[in-house]
Order: sequence, then C-alpha cells, then structure tokens
Amino acid sequence: MQLDEFFPYRLAVASETFSRNLADVYVNEFGLNREEWRLLFLLARAGRLTSSDLARRTTLDKVQVSRASQRLEKKRLITRDVPIQDRRLREYTCTEAGKRLFDKALPRVRARAEEMLSHLSTADRAALQQGVAALAVALGKGQAAEAEDTDG
Repeated sequence: MQLDEFFPYRLAVASETFSRNLADVYVNEFGLNREEWRLLFLLARAGRLTSSDLARRTTLDKVQVSRASQRLEKKRLITRDVPIQDRRLREYTCTEAGKRLFDKALPRVRARAEEMLSHLSTADRAALQQGVAALAVALGKGQAAEAEDTDG
C-alpha cells in the first residue's frame, strides 16, 4: 500500500488543504490565525465560555487557548474575567468589536468553503456530509461536530 492510498493520510491531507484555504480568508483579510479564528467563532456564538470550555470544544490544548485568547484580548476582540468562585478558571466574552469582525469574516469564510465544495456533485456533497457526521459519531464527537464547524 502506498501512503497516498492510506485512508487516514488522505483524510488528513484533504482536511488540511480545506482548512488552509479557509485560513487564507481569515488570515489575509482579517488578521486572525487559526487558533484565534476558532476561539472568536465560539465566543461570538456562545457568549461567555471558560478556558476549559474552549479547549474542550476545539482541537486546541489549554496552552494554545491561553495564547490565542491573549492575542485576541490584546486586539480588543474578547475580554477575560477571573470568576470569584474559581480563580483558576478564565471566562472569555466576545467584545462588540469582536462580534463585528466575526460578522464580517464569517460570510467570507463561508463563501470560500462553498467555492471549494462547489466542485463536488450534489450527491458527493451529501455523501461527504454523511460520512463526516458518521465518522464524528463513531469517534464520540458527534454532537460537538454537528453543533459547530469552527475549523478553518
């Protein structure tokens, strides 16, 4: 078997290629890296989340969440609070500037995704959606994967 025939490799390459194409939009047009985009995406939709929530709901570890959140805070796109009940946690909220940036970026990111997917037939798109959903469920990430597609 050749590496390019090995399904896990093919899946990783396709995912990375898709993600990099999306990143072209939020990196070049909006000045956000992948980790920042993922946090902003979640916070713009969910309101307030803890550092643990952000780590759990993304593929980022706590250090990546911490560094990305510091950069977003410096850009004034999110705010950080330390809850009195548990001073070990950090709670993050999207600012109005963060929401405006997200509202401007999301249609562009969606358009890029649609542009890439437009090369597939309707049947292939449906099969891809079904296959990704089935894989997420099989891996125990079904509801999280369905709830939000933060990647890019």
